[in-house]
Amino acid sequence: MLITFKSTAAPEVIMLDNLAQYLLGIIGKHLGERGVITHGELPVAIEKLEAAILVDKDAEAHHDALHHREDPNHHHHEMPVGLAQRAFPFLDMMRASLRDKADILWGV
Repeated sequence: MLITFKSTAAPEVIMLDNLAQYLLGIIGKHLGERGVITHGELPVAIEKLEAAILVDKDAEAHHDALHHREDPNHHHHEMPVGLAQRAFPFLDMMRASLRDKADILWGV
């Protein structure tokens, strides 16, 4: 199922419900049929998502360092899409909404 996030400050962001649920969970929200992230909640929500992205990047770097050390003949493959790439459109919407003092809605 697709979830569409709307804000007057940014273009719509559409994502699969499992990603929406994951990202909302990071910021302390629940994916209900309808919901809102108020502009007052955005500073903390942005901080939480940015922190999760840093943790994900650190874990990815640590995994890559261990993997490459164990296999000197390792061939480079495409990197899996990390949290930073998957969360970017949503994080961008959150930042724009904070700047414009707009709420983010879904299910409306």
